[in-house]
Amino acid sequence: MDGTRDQVLRTHWTGQPLRRFEDAALLTGKGQFVDDLRLPETLFMEFARSDHARGLIVSLNTTDAENMPGVVAVLKAPEPGTLGHAAVNRVLPDMRTLPFPVLPVAEINAVGQPIAAVVATRASIAADAAELIQAEIEPAPLWNDEEPIYRHAFKAGNVAEAFASAAHIVRVAVAHQRVAPVALEPRAAMAFWDEGAQMLNVWLSTQTPHRARTDLAAILNLSEKKIRVIAPDVGGAFGGKASIYPEDALVALASLQLKRPVKWRGSRTEDFLAATQGRGATVEGELALDADGKFLGLRARLDYPLGHWLPYSAAVPGKNAARILPGPYVCDHVDIVLEGHAKNTAAVGIYRGAGRPEAAMLMERLADKAAHALGLDPSDIRRRNLISADAFPYAMATGAVLDSGDYPQLLEMALQKSGYDSALRARDERRAEGEVCGIGIAVYTEPCGHGWESAEVRLDPQGSIVAATGSSAQGQGRVTAYAQIVADILRTHPQRITVAHGDTGSCPAGIGALASRSTPIGGSALLQAAEQFREKARSCAARLLQADPDHLALTESGFETAIPVRRALTWRDLARIAQADAEGAAEFGNGLRTQVVYEAEGEAWSSGCVIASVTVDRETGTLAVDRIVWVDDAGTIVNPMLAQGQMIGGLAQGLGEAMLERIVYDEDGQLVTASFMDYAIPRAGHIPELVLDKIETPSPFNPLGAKGIGEAGCVGVPAAIVNAAVDALTPFGVTHLDMPLTGEKLWSAMKHGTTEKGTKR
Repeated sequence: MDGTRDQVLRTHWTGQPLRRFEDAALLTGKGQFVDDLRLPETLFMEFARSDHARGLIVSLNTTDAENMPGVVAVLKAPEPGTLGHAAVNRVLPDMRTLPFPVLPVAEINAVGQPIAAVVATRASIAADAAELIQAEIEPAPLWNDEEPIYRHAFKAGNVAEAFASAAHIVRVAVAHQRVAPVALEPRAAMAFWDEGAQMLNVWLSTQTPHRARTDLAAILNLSEKKIRVIAPDVGGAFGGKASIYPEDALVALASLQLKRPVKWRGSRTEDFLAATQGRGATVEGELALDADGKFLGLRARLDYPLGHWLPYSAAVPGKNAARILPGPYVCDHVDIVLEGHAKNTAAVGIYRGAGRPEAAMLMERLADKAAHALGLDPSDIRRRNLISADAFPYAMATGAVLDSGDYPQLLEMALQKSGYDSALRARDERRAEGEVCGIGIAVYTEPCGHGWESAEVRLDPQGSIVAATGSSAQGQGRVTAYAQIVADILRTHPQRITVAHGDTGSCPAGIGALASRSTPIGGSALLQAAEQFREKARSCAARLLQADPDHLALTESGFETAIPVRRALTWRDLARIAQADAEGAAEFGNGLRTQVVYEAEGEAWSSGCVIASVTVDRETGTLAVDRIVWVDDAGTIVNPMLAQGQMIGGLAQGLGEAMLERIVYDEDGQLVTASFMDYAIPRAGHIPELVLDKIETPSPFNPLGAKGIGEAGCVGVPAAIVNAAVDALTPFGVTHLDMPLTGEKLWSAMKHGTTEKGTKR
C-alpha cells in the first residue's frame, strides 16, 4: 500500500493484551451450551451400558423398559450393514481399523460400551428405564498380544555404528499412565430432523463440527447437504471432543426415526467410562554418546494402547511422538519403532499434547541420564547437543522440518531467570540440613499442525464485518484473537468484527480446533481473506466515490479520501449499496465477501525450556512443586494475555499428569477410576510460583509467523517435574520414577530406591 491509504489508523492490534470478548456472556449466565438448548417436544436419551469388559451378547431383554410410562422408544443394534462408519485418519501406512460400534450386534468389547438406548419424555424416565434393560452376556477372554493395529519404523543413518563407537550408552523406560480429558462440560448432543426443510440439525459439544457432519453423513447414509452441525459454547475439550462418538450418532438416528428433537447429556461417570482417554504409552530408549557427551545415536520403542474402537486421530499421538524424536537435539542416527495395540478399554485418542509429552519425557530423561554418566550438569549436556539457531530450517532424522527457533537462547534465558547456579547451591545447603529437594530441566519442541483451513470475510446488511472460520472454539479466547487479526488488516477496532465459528450452516468448511493449529493456520486463513476483502471493498468504494483507489484511506468506520475534497463512505453505506447493487456491479460479485482456503507451506514448531524446583516431604513422600520457570517460543503472539492463559492452563494439566492423574483398569478390564473420588485432578493449591517469559522467532511457513501454545504446558512441564523429583531422590539411590508422582510412590522410593521399570536397587 502507498500514498494516502497508508497514513490513517496505524494501530496494531496483533500483540495487544485485549480482554476476551467472549467473557461477558459467559460470566453473566448468557452462554449457550448444548444442555441449555430447548426445543418443543424434546425427548431425552439415556444408555444401558455393559458391565463386562468383553463378552458375547446371549440375549437383550428390553420389554420392561419399553413398557415404562413415558418411554417412547428403545434403540437396539441395527441390522449389520444398515449404518456406515466414522472415518479414521490413516496417518501410518498399512494401518488397520476397528469397527465403529454405534451399538454392538453380538460382541461387547469394553466396560461402559452402550448396548441399548432409551428415549423418553424426561431424562429421569429414560435413566430409570435404562436400568431395567437386562443383558445376558457370556464373558470372553480379554484381547492379549493381538496383531498390532499399526507398526511403523522411523530410521535414518547408521545406528549400529553409532552405538558401536559410543563411549557411553544410557537407557530409559517410561510407563505413561492413561489420563482423562475431564473437560468442565461433559459430552452432550441434541438433534432435530426438520421434516419441512428435510434437514438434520445436530448440536454437539465438539471441536470439529465439519468433520462431525461428514461422519454423521457416512454413518446415517445421508447427504452432507442434509446435515447441519452446530457447536455452540463448548466447555473445554482437550482432544476429548475431537471425534464423533456412538452416542452422538444414536441421538441423530433417534431424531431421524422419531421425527422429534432428541437430547443426551452425558454424565461425568459416562465420560470416564466411554469418552476417549489419552497417553498410556510405554516408551523405551537408548542413547549413545561420545566421550564429550555428544549424542551419536538413538534407539526407541514406543507402544501405544488404542482401546476397543478408533477415533479419527487414534494413531496421531504415536506418530507425533516418533517423528518428534530426538526433539531439540542434534542426533542424525535413529532407529524408532512404533506400535499400537487394541485393548478392551475405552478408546484412546488425542489429548492435549498428543504424543509430544511422551517424546519430551523420553529425551529429557535420557539427557539427564547422559549428564549423570559423564559427570556433567544437566544444563551442560543440553548445551552440547541443542540445535543451533543458525541451523533453521532444520531437517530432522525422522524427516520432519523444524521451521525456526533458538533453543540455546531458551535454555540460557530459563537458567538466568531461575538463578540456576544459586538455586543449585541452595539445594545442596538444604540437603545438608536434611531436606529432600531437587531441580529439573526440560527443553522441548512441538509441531503445531499443518494442512489447510478456510475463512470468509463478509459485510452483512447492517454494515458489520463478519469473519467466519472453519475452525472452532472451546474456551481459548479465539473470537478475540481472530478479531484482532482481521481488525489489523481493516484498520478498525476488533470490537467491530463479528467472528462466526462452529456452524456448518454459516461457516466455511474446515478442520476444526486441534493440534495447536488454529492460530497458525486458521488465523492465517482469516488474514488472507481479510486482505482480499479489504482490496475488494476498496475497489467498490473507489467506484462509488469516483476516486483513485490509491487515494482512499481506511478508517475505523470505512473509507475516506481528501482528493479533490474530503469525502467518506462508511461500512454501513457500503453494505446498503452492496445489497442494492449486488446483481449489477461486478465489483460486488456475490455481495461484498471473500473466501479463502489457506494451506500452510510447512509446519510451525513451537519450543521452550522449563525449569522446575521441587520439595519432597521426608515423612510422607508428598511432592510440592515450589517454582516453575518457563520460557516459551510460540512465534508471533497475537494476544499475550490469552497466550499466558493458555500457558497456565496447559501447565495445570501437565502438573496434574505428573503428580496426580491416572486411569486404572483392573485385570478383568473393570474401570477403577470412574469418578473424582478415585481420579485426582490438580487444585489451585497445587499451582506453584510461576515465572513466565517468551522469545518470538516467527515461523516462515505462515503469513502470521505464529506457532501453537495451548499444548506446551503438557509437553515440557511433566518432564521438568519428573527430572526434578528424580534429582531430589538421587541421594536415596533413586534413578527412575514413573508418573504420577504420588506420596506413596515417592515415600516407597526413598525407603527402597528405584531404578528403571520400578526395580529395587
